[in-house]
Amino acid sequence: MENQKKIIVIGGSAAGPKAAARARRMDEFAEITMFQKGPDLSMASCGFPYFVGGFFDDRNKLLCTPTGVVRDPKFYWNAKGIVARINTEITRIDRRKKTVEYKDLITGETGVQTYDKLVIATGATANRPPIKGIELDGISTLQSMQDADYLRKIRDEGKIKKAVVIGGGLIGIETLEALQLSGIELTMIELLPQLLTFLDWKLAKLVENYLKTKANVITKNGVAEFIGENGKLVAVKLQNGTEIPCELAVVAIGVRPNVALAREAGIEIGSLGGISVNEHMQTSDPDIYAAGDCCEITNLITGQKVLAPYGDLANLEGRVAGENCIRGNVATFPGTIQTGVCKLFEYGVGITGLSEEKALAAGIDFVKVINASPDKPGFMDGKLLVTKLIAETETGTILGAQCVGPGDVSKQLAIWATAIKGGLTVDDMVNADLPYAPPFSLAIDHSIATAHILQNKMHGLFEGISALEVKQKVDRGEDLFILDTRGADEYEETRLGIGETLIPVGMLRKRMNELPTDKSQEIITYCKISLRGYEAAMLLKAHGYTNVKVMEGGIAAWPFDKEK
Repeated sequence: MENQKKIIVIGGSAAGPKAAARARRMDEFAEITMFQKGPDLSMASCGFPYFVGGFFDDRNKLLCTPTGVVRDPKFYWNAKGIVARINTEITRIDRRKKTVEYKDLITGETGVQTYDKLVIATGATANRPPIKGIELDGISTLQSMQDADYLRKIRDEGKIKKAVVIGGGLIGIETLEALQLSGIELTMIELLPQLLTFLDWKLAKLVENYLKTKANVITKNGVAEFIGENGKLVAVKLQNGTEIPCELAVVAIGVRPNVALAREAGIEIGSLGGISVNEHMQTSDPDIYAAGDCCEITNLITGQKVLAPYGDLANLEGRVAGENCIRGNVATFPGTIQTGVCKLFEYGVGITGLSEEKALAAGIDFVKVINASPDKPGFMDGKLLVTKLIAETETGTILGAQCVGPGDVSKQLAIWATAIKGGLTVDDMVNADLPYAPPFSLAIDHSIATAHILQNKMHGLFEGISALEVKQKVDRGEDLFILDTRGADEYEETRLGIGETLIPVGMLRKRMNELPTDKSQEIITYCKISLRGYEAAMLLKAHGYTNVKVMEGGIAAWPFDKEK
């Protein structure tokens, strides 16, 4: 057909298929070809850990449409009119001739194909550290469908008894759960002082404490060597000399963008190692777009470039690239606020927007608060959530939220992600009109309660203090009066053991004589979640005490050991 546009897409995982499908919807008559180096197309790679863990058994579910049809080359041709070539590697992009060179990895056939517009969606590759023994049998990643098949085979055979997961990020956490469900004794090894470095330390510590009930956890220690016998892994040697016997090691220390093709073609690569694109997903070559894990994109809050290898973003970016290949630069992908969530056994863990550490690095003046409270009423079996909320000091604009716990974390992150994208403030959120019924939430949703606490703090109604600051003050031997306002039964069950005095909030007015006579004495109040601690602080301030602080999140957010 005359003037028929020729679109080539390199990559068949997430961004590539989305770009190809969007281009087809925009132009029924375009010639669209998608090249995939591997044997599978449109893999739901975020589902790999759940296939490995046995949440479902049919691997094809990772490759299916919602109606159960496997997305193979036949599907792409029949349903979408897209030529999908699997097991075919693009070896070179010639920008001057506007051609790509390819090689069929099964037959060895080579060829050249021309394009009008090109989409690079080459994804990312799992990092593998240059450590002695890395080539041993029994060392894997969880980046590809083949990795998932390998680990699922290990699960099904049930022969391996001990394994290590190296790296405490999202993929490492999800992989550990998958393997632990297989009955394997697990050890997680993280070089840095905390797991899940996108969280601030306190919330990461709460997650670590929970994870230790399921597996061994080692932080501040890296792998020095993989030890093998007869070519097979038998142990991991740590940097401190400790040897951990194991038959399997899964390396989950992040990914790096696949940019070799783009770099060799002279396309601009950013300072973080990803392909540089504008808001239209257009590269430095106006006829070439890029999408997915191979790209650098903009953080919408800081304006800085980031690598954000998330499946949802890859699809959004691919959609924009595919439309712009046909219609010109009409569609935009402005950037990300880096929302992420993962499941860890009965826990949810996630973040949207900036952490405290990222806000500090960006030079933003902010206020913060921690709220520990249920997601639903107790009579509906409500479960705990711990949320840390960060807002700009002057305007109250929401900057970020972190949430962990066995409650509905995903719902909270969705609320805060929408608030951040909408530029909402703390004052906007205190009266948010959210759906309420006891099976779904409290009358004042956890998110709204979090906004209430931060608004109170911003208006000077109370002064908060973090558990970490309290612990540091205690360790330094500062002169504190620490007031536990819970009931005696709660105190007998769990206490902090930091020299606290128990006065239930309902008895406080009658027992004021037990408080310091010096009303400038620093007093720290708390309870299980510090709601009663807040009430006690307000009462004490009304009676003239001038240096009263509420320990945010209470015992529920205390990340250190407790007495029982």
